[in-house]
Amino acid sequence: MAKLYFRYGAMNCGKTTALLQTAHNYSESGQRAIIIKPAIDTKTKSCVTSRLGIQREVDLLVDESQNLYQYFENYGTKLDCILVDEVQFLTVAQIEELYRVAVLLNIPVICYGLRTDFRMDGFPASSRLLELAHSITEMKNVCSCGKKATCNLRLVNGIPIFKGNQVEIDNSDFISYKAVCSECFERLKNSSLVSV
Repeated sequence: MAKLYFRYGAMNCGKTTALLQTAHNYSESGQRAIIIKPAIDTKTKSCVTSRLGIQREVDLLVDESQNLYQYFENYGTKLDCILVDEVQFLTVAQIEELYRVAVLLNIPVICYGLRTDFRMDGFPASSRLLELAHSITEMKNVCSCGKKATCNLRLVNGIPIFKGNQVEIDNSDFISYKAVCSECFERLKNSSLVSV
C-alpha cells in the first residue's frame, strides 16, 4: 500500500522547492510524477513557483468540485507519485479522495502546504490531512529573531493584521506574508490590539 504524506511548514520554508526537487528526482529515475494544485491559487497561474525562481507547469489545476479519486482511477497512465502544492486550499472531501488514491490505487501522494493561517486557525484541508496522513513532516523555518518560525503573519501594506478572510490571494491591497515565531506573533498581535 502506498502512503499519503503531509509536509507542512510556515511561509518561506521551502515547500515548493522541495516539491520541485521531488518531481525532478522521479523524472531522473525514469518514473512518472505529476504535480497538481488548487485552481484557487491564481498567484502563479498554472505553474508552481519556488521563491528561488524555479518553476514548472502543473499537470492538473483542481477546482473545488473535482473528485480526485475518480480522476486518478480513470487516469489511464501508470503514475508513480502525485505531488500536491498549496494543499491547504483543497476541500476536505478532496483530502479524503487523495487518501483513497494512496490506499486503494497504490499511488503515493505527497502534499505540501500550510497547517494554519494568519489567525492561527487550521485550514480545513490541512486539519483533515493531520488526521489521515500516514506520514507527517514539519519543514523548518527561522524567524528574524532567530527562533523557530511556526506562525504565518499577514501584512497588508506592510502592517500586520490578525482579522479577515482566511484566503486572500487577489486583493486591491498589497498583501504579503512572513514566517515568525510564536513569541513575535503574540507580541505583534498584542501591540495591534493596544493600538486599536
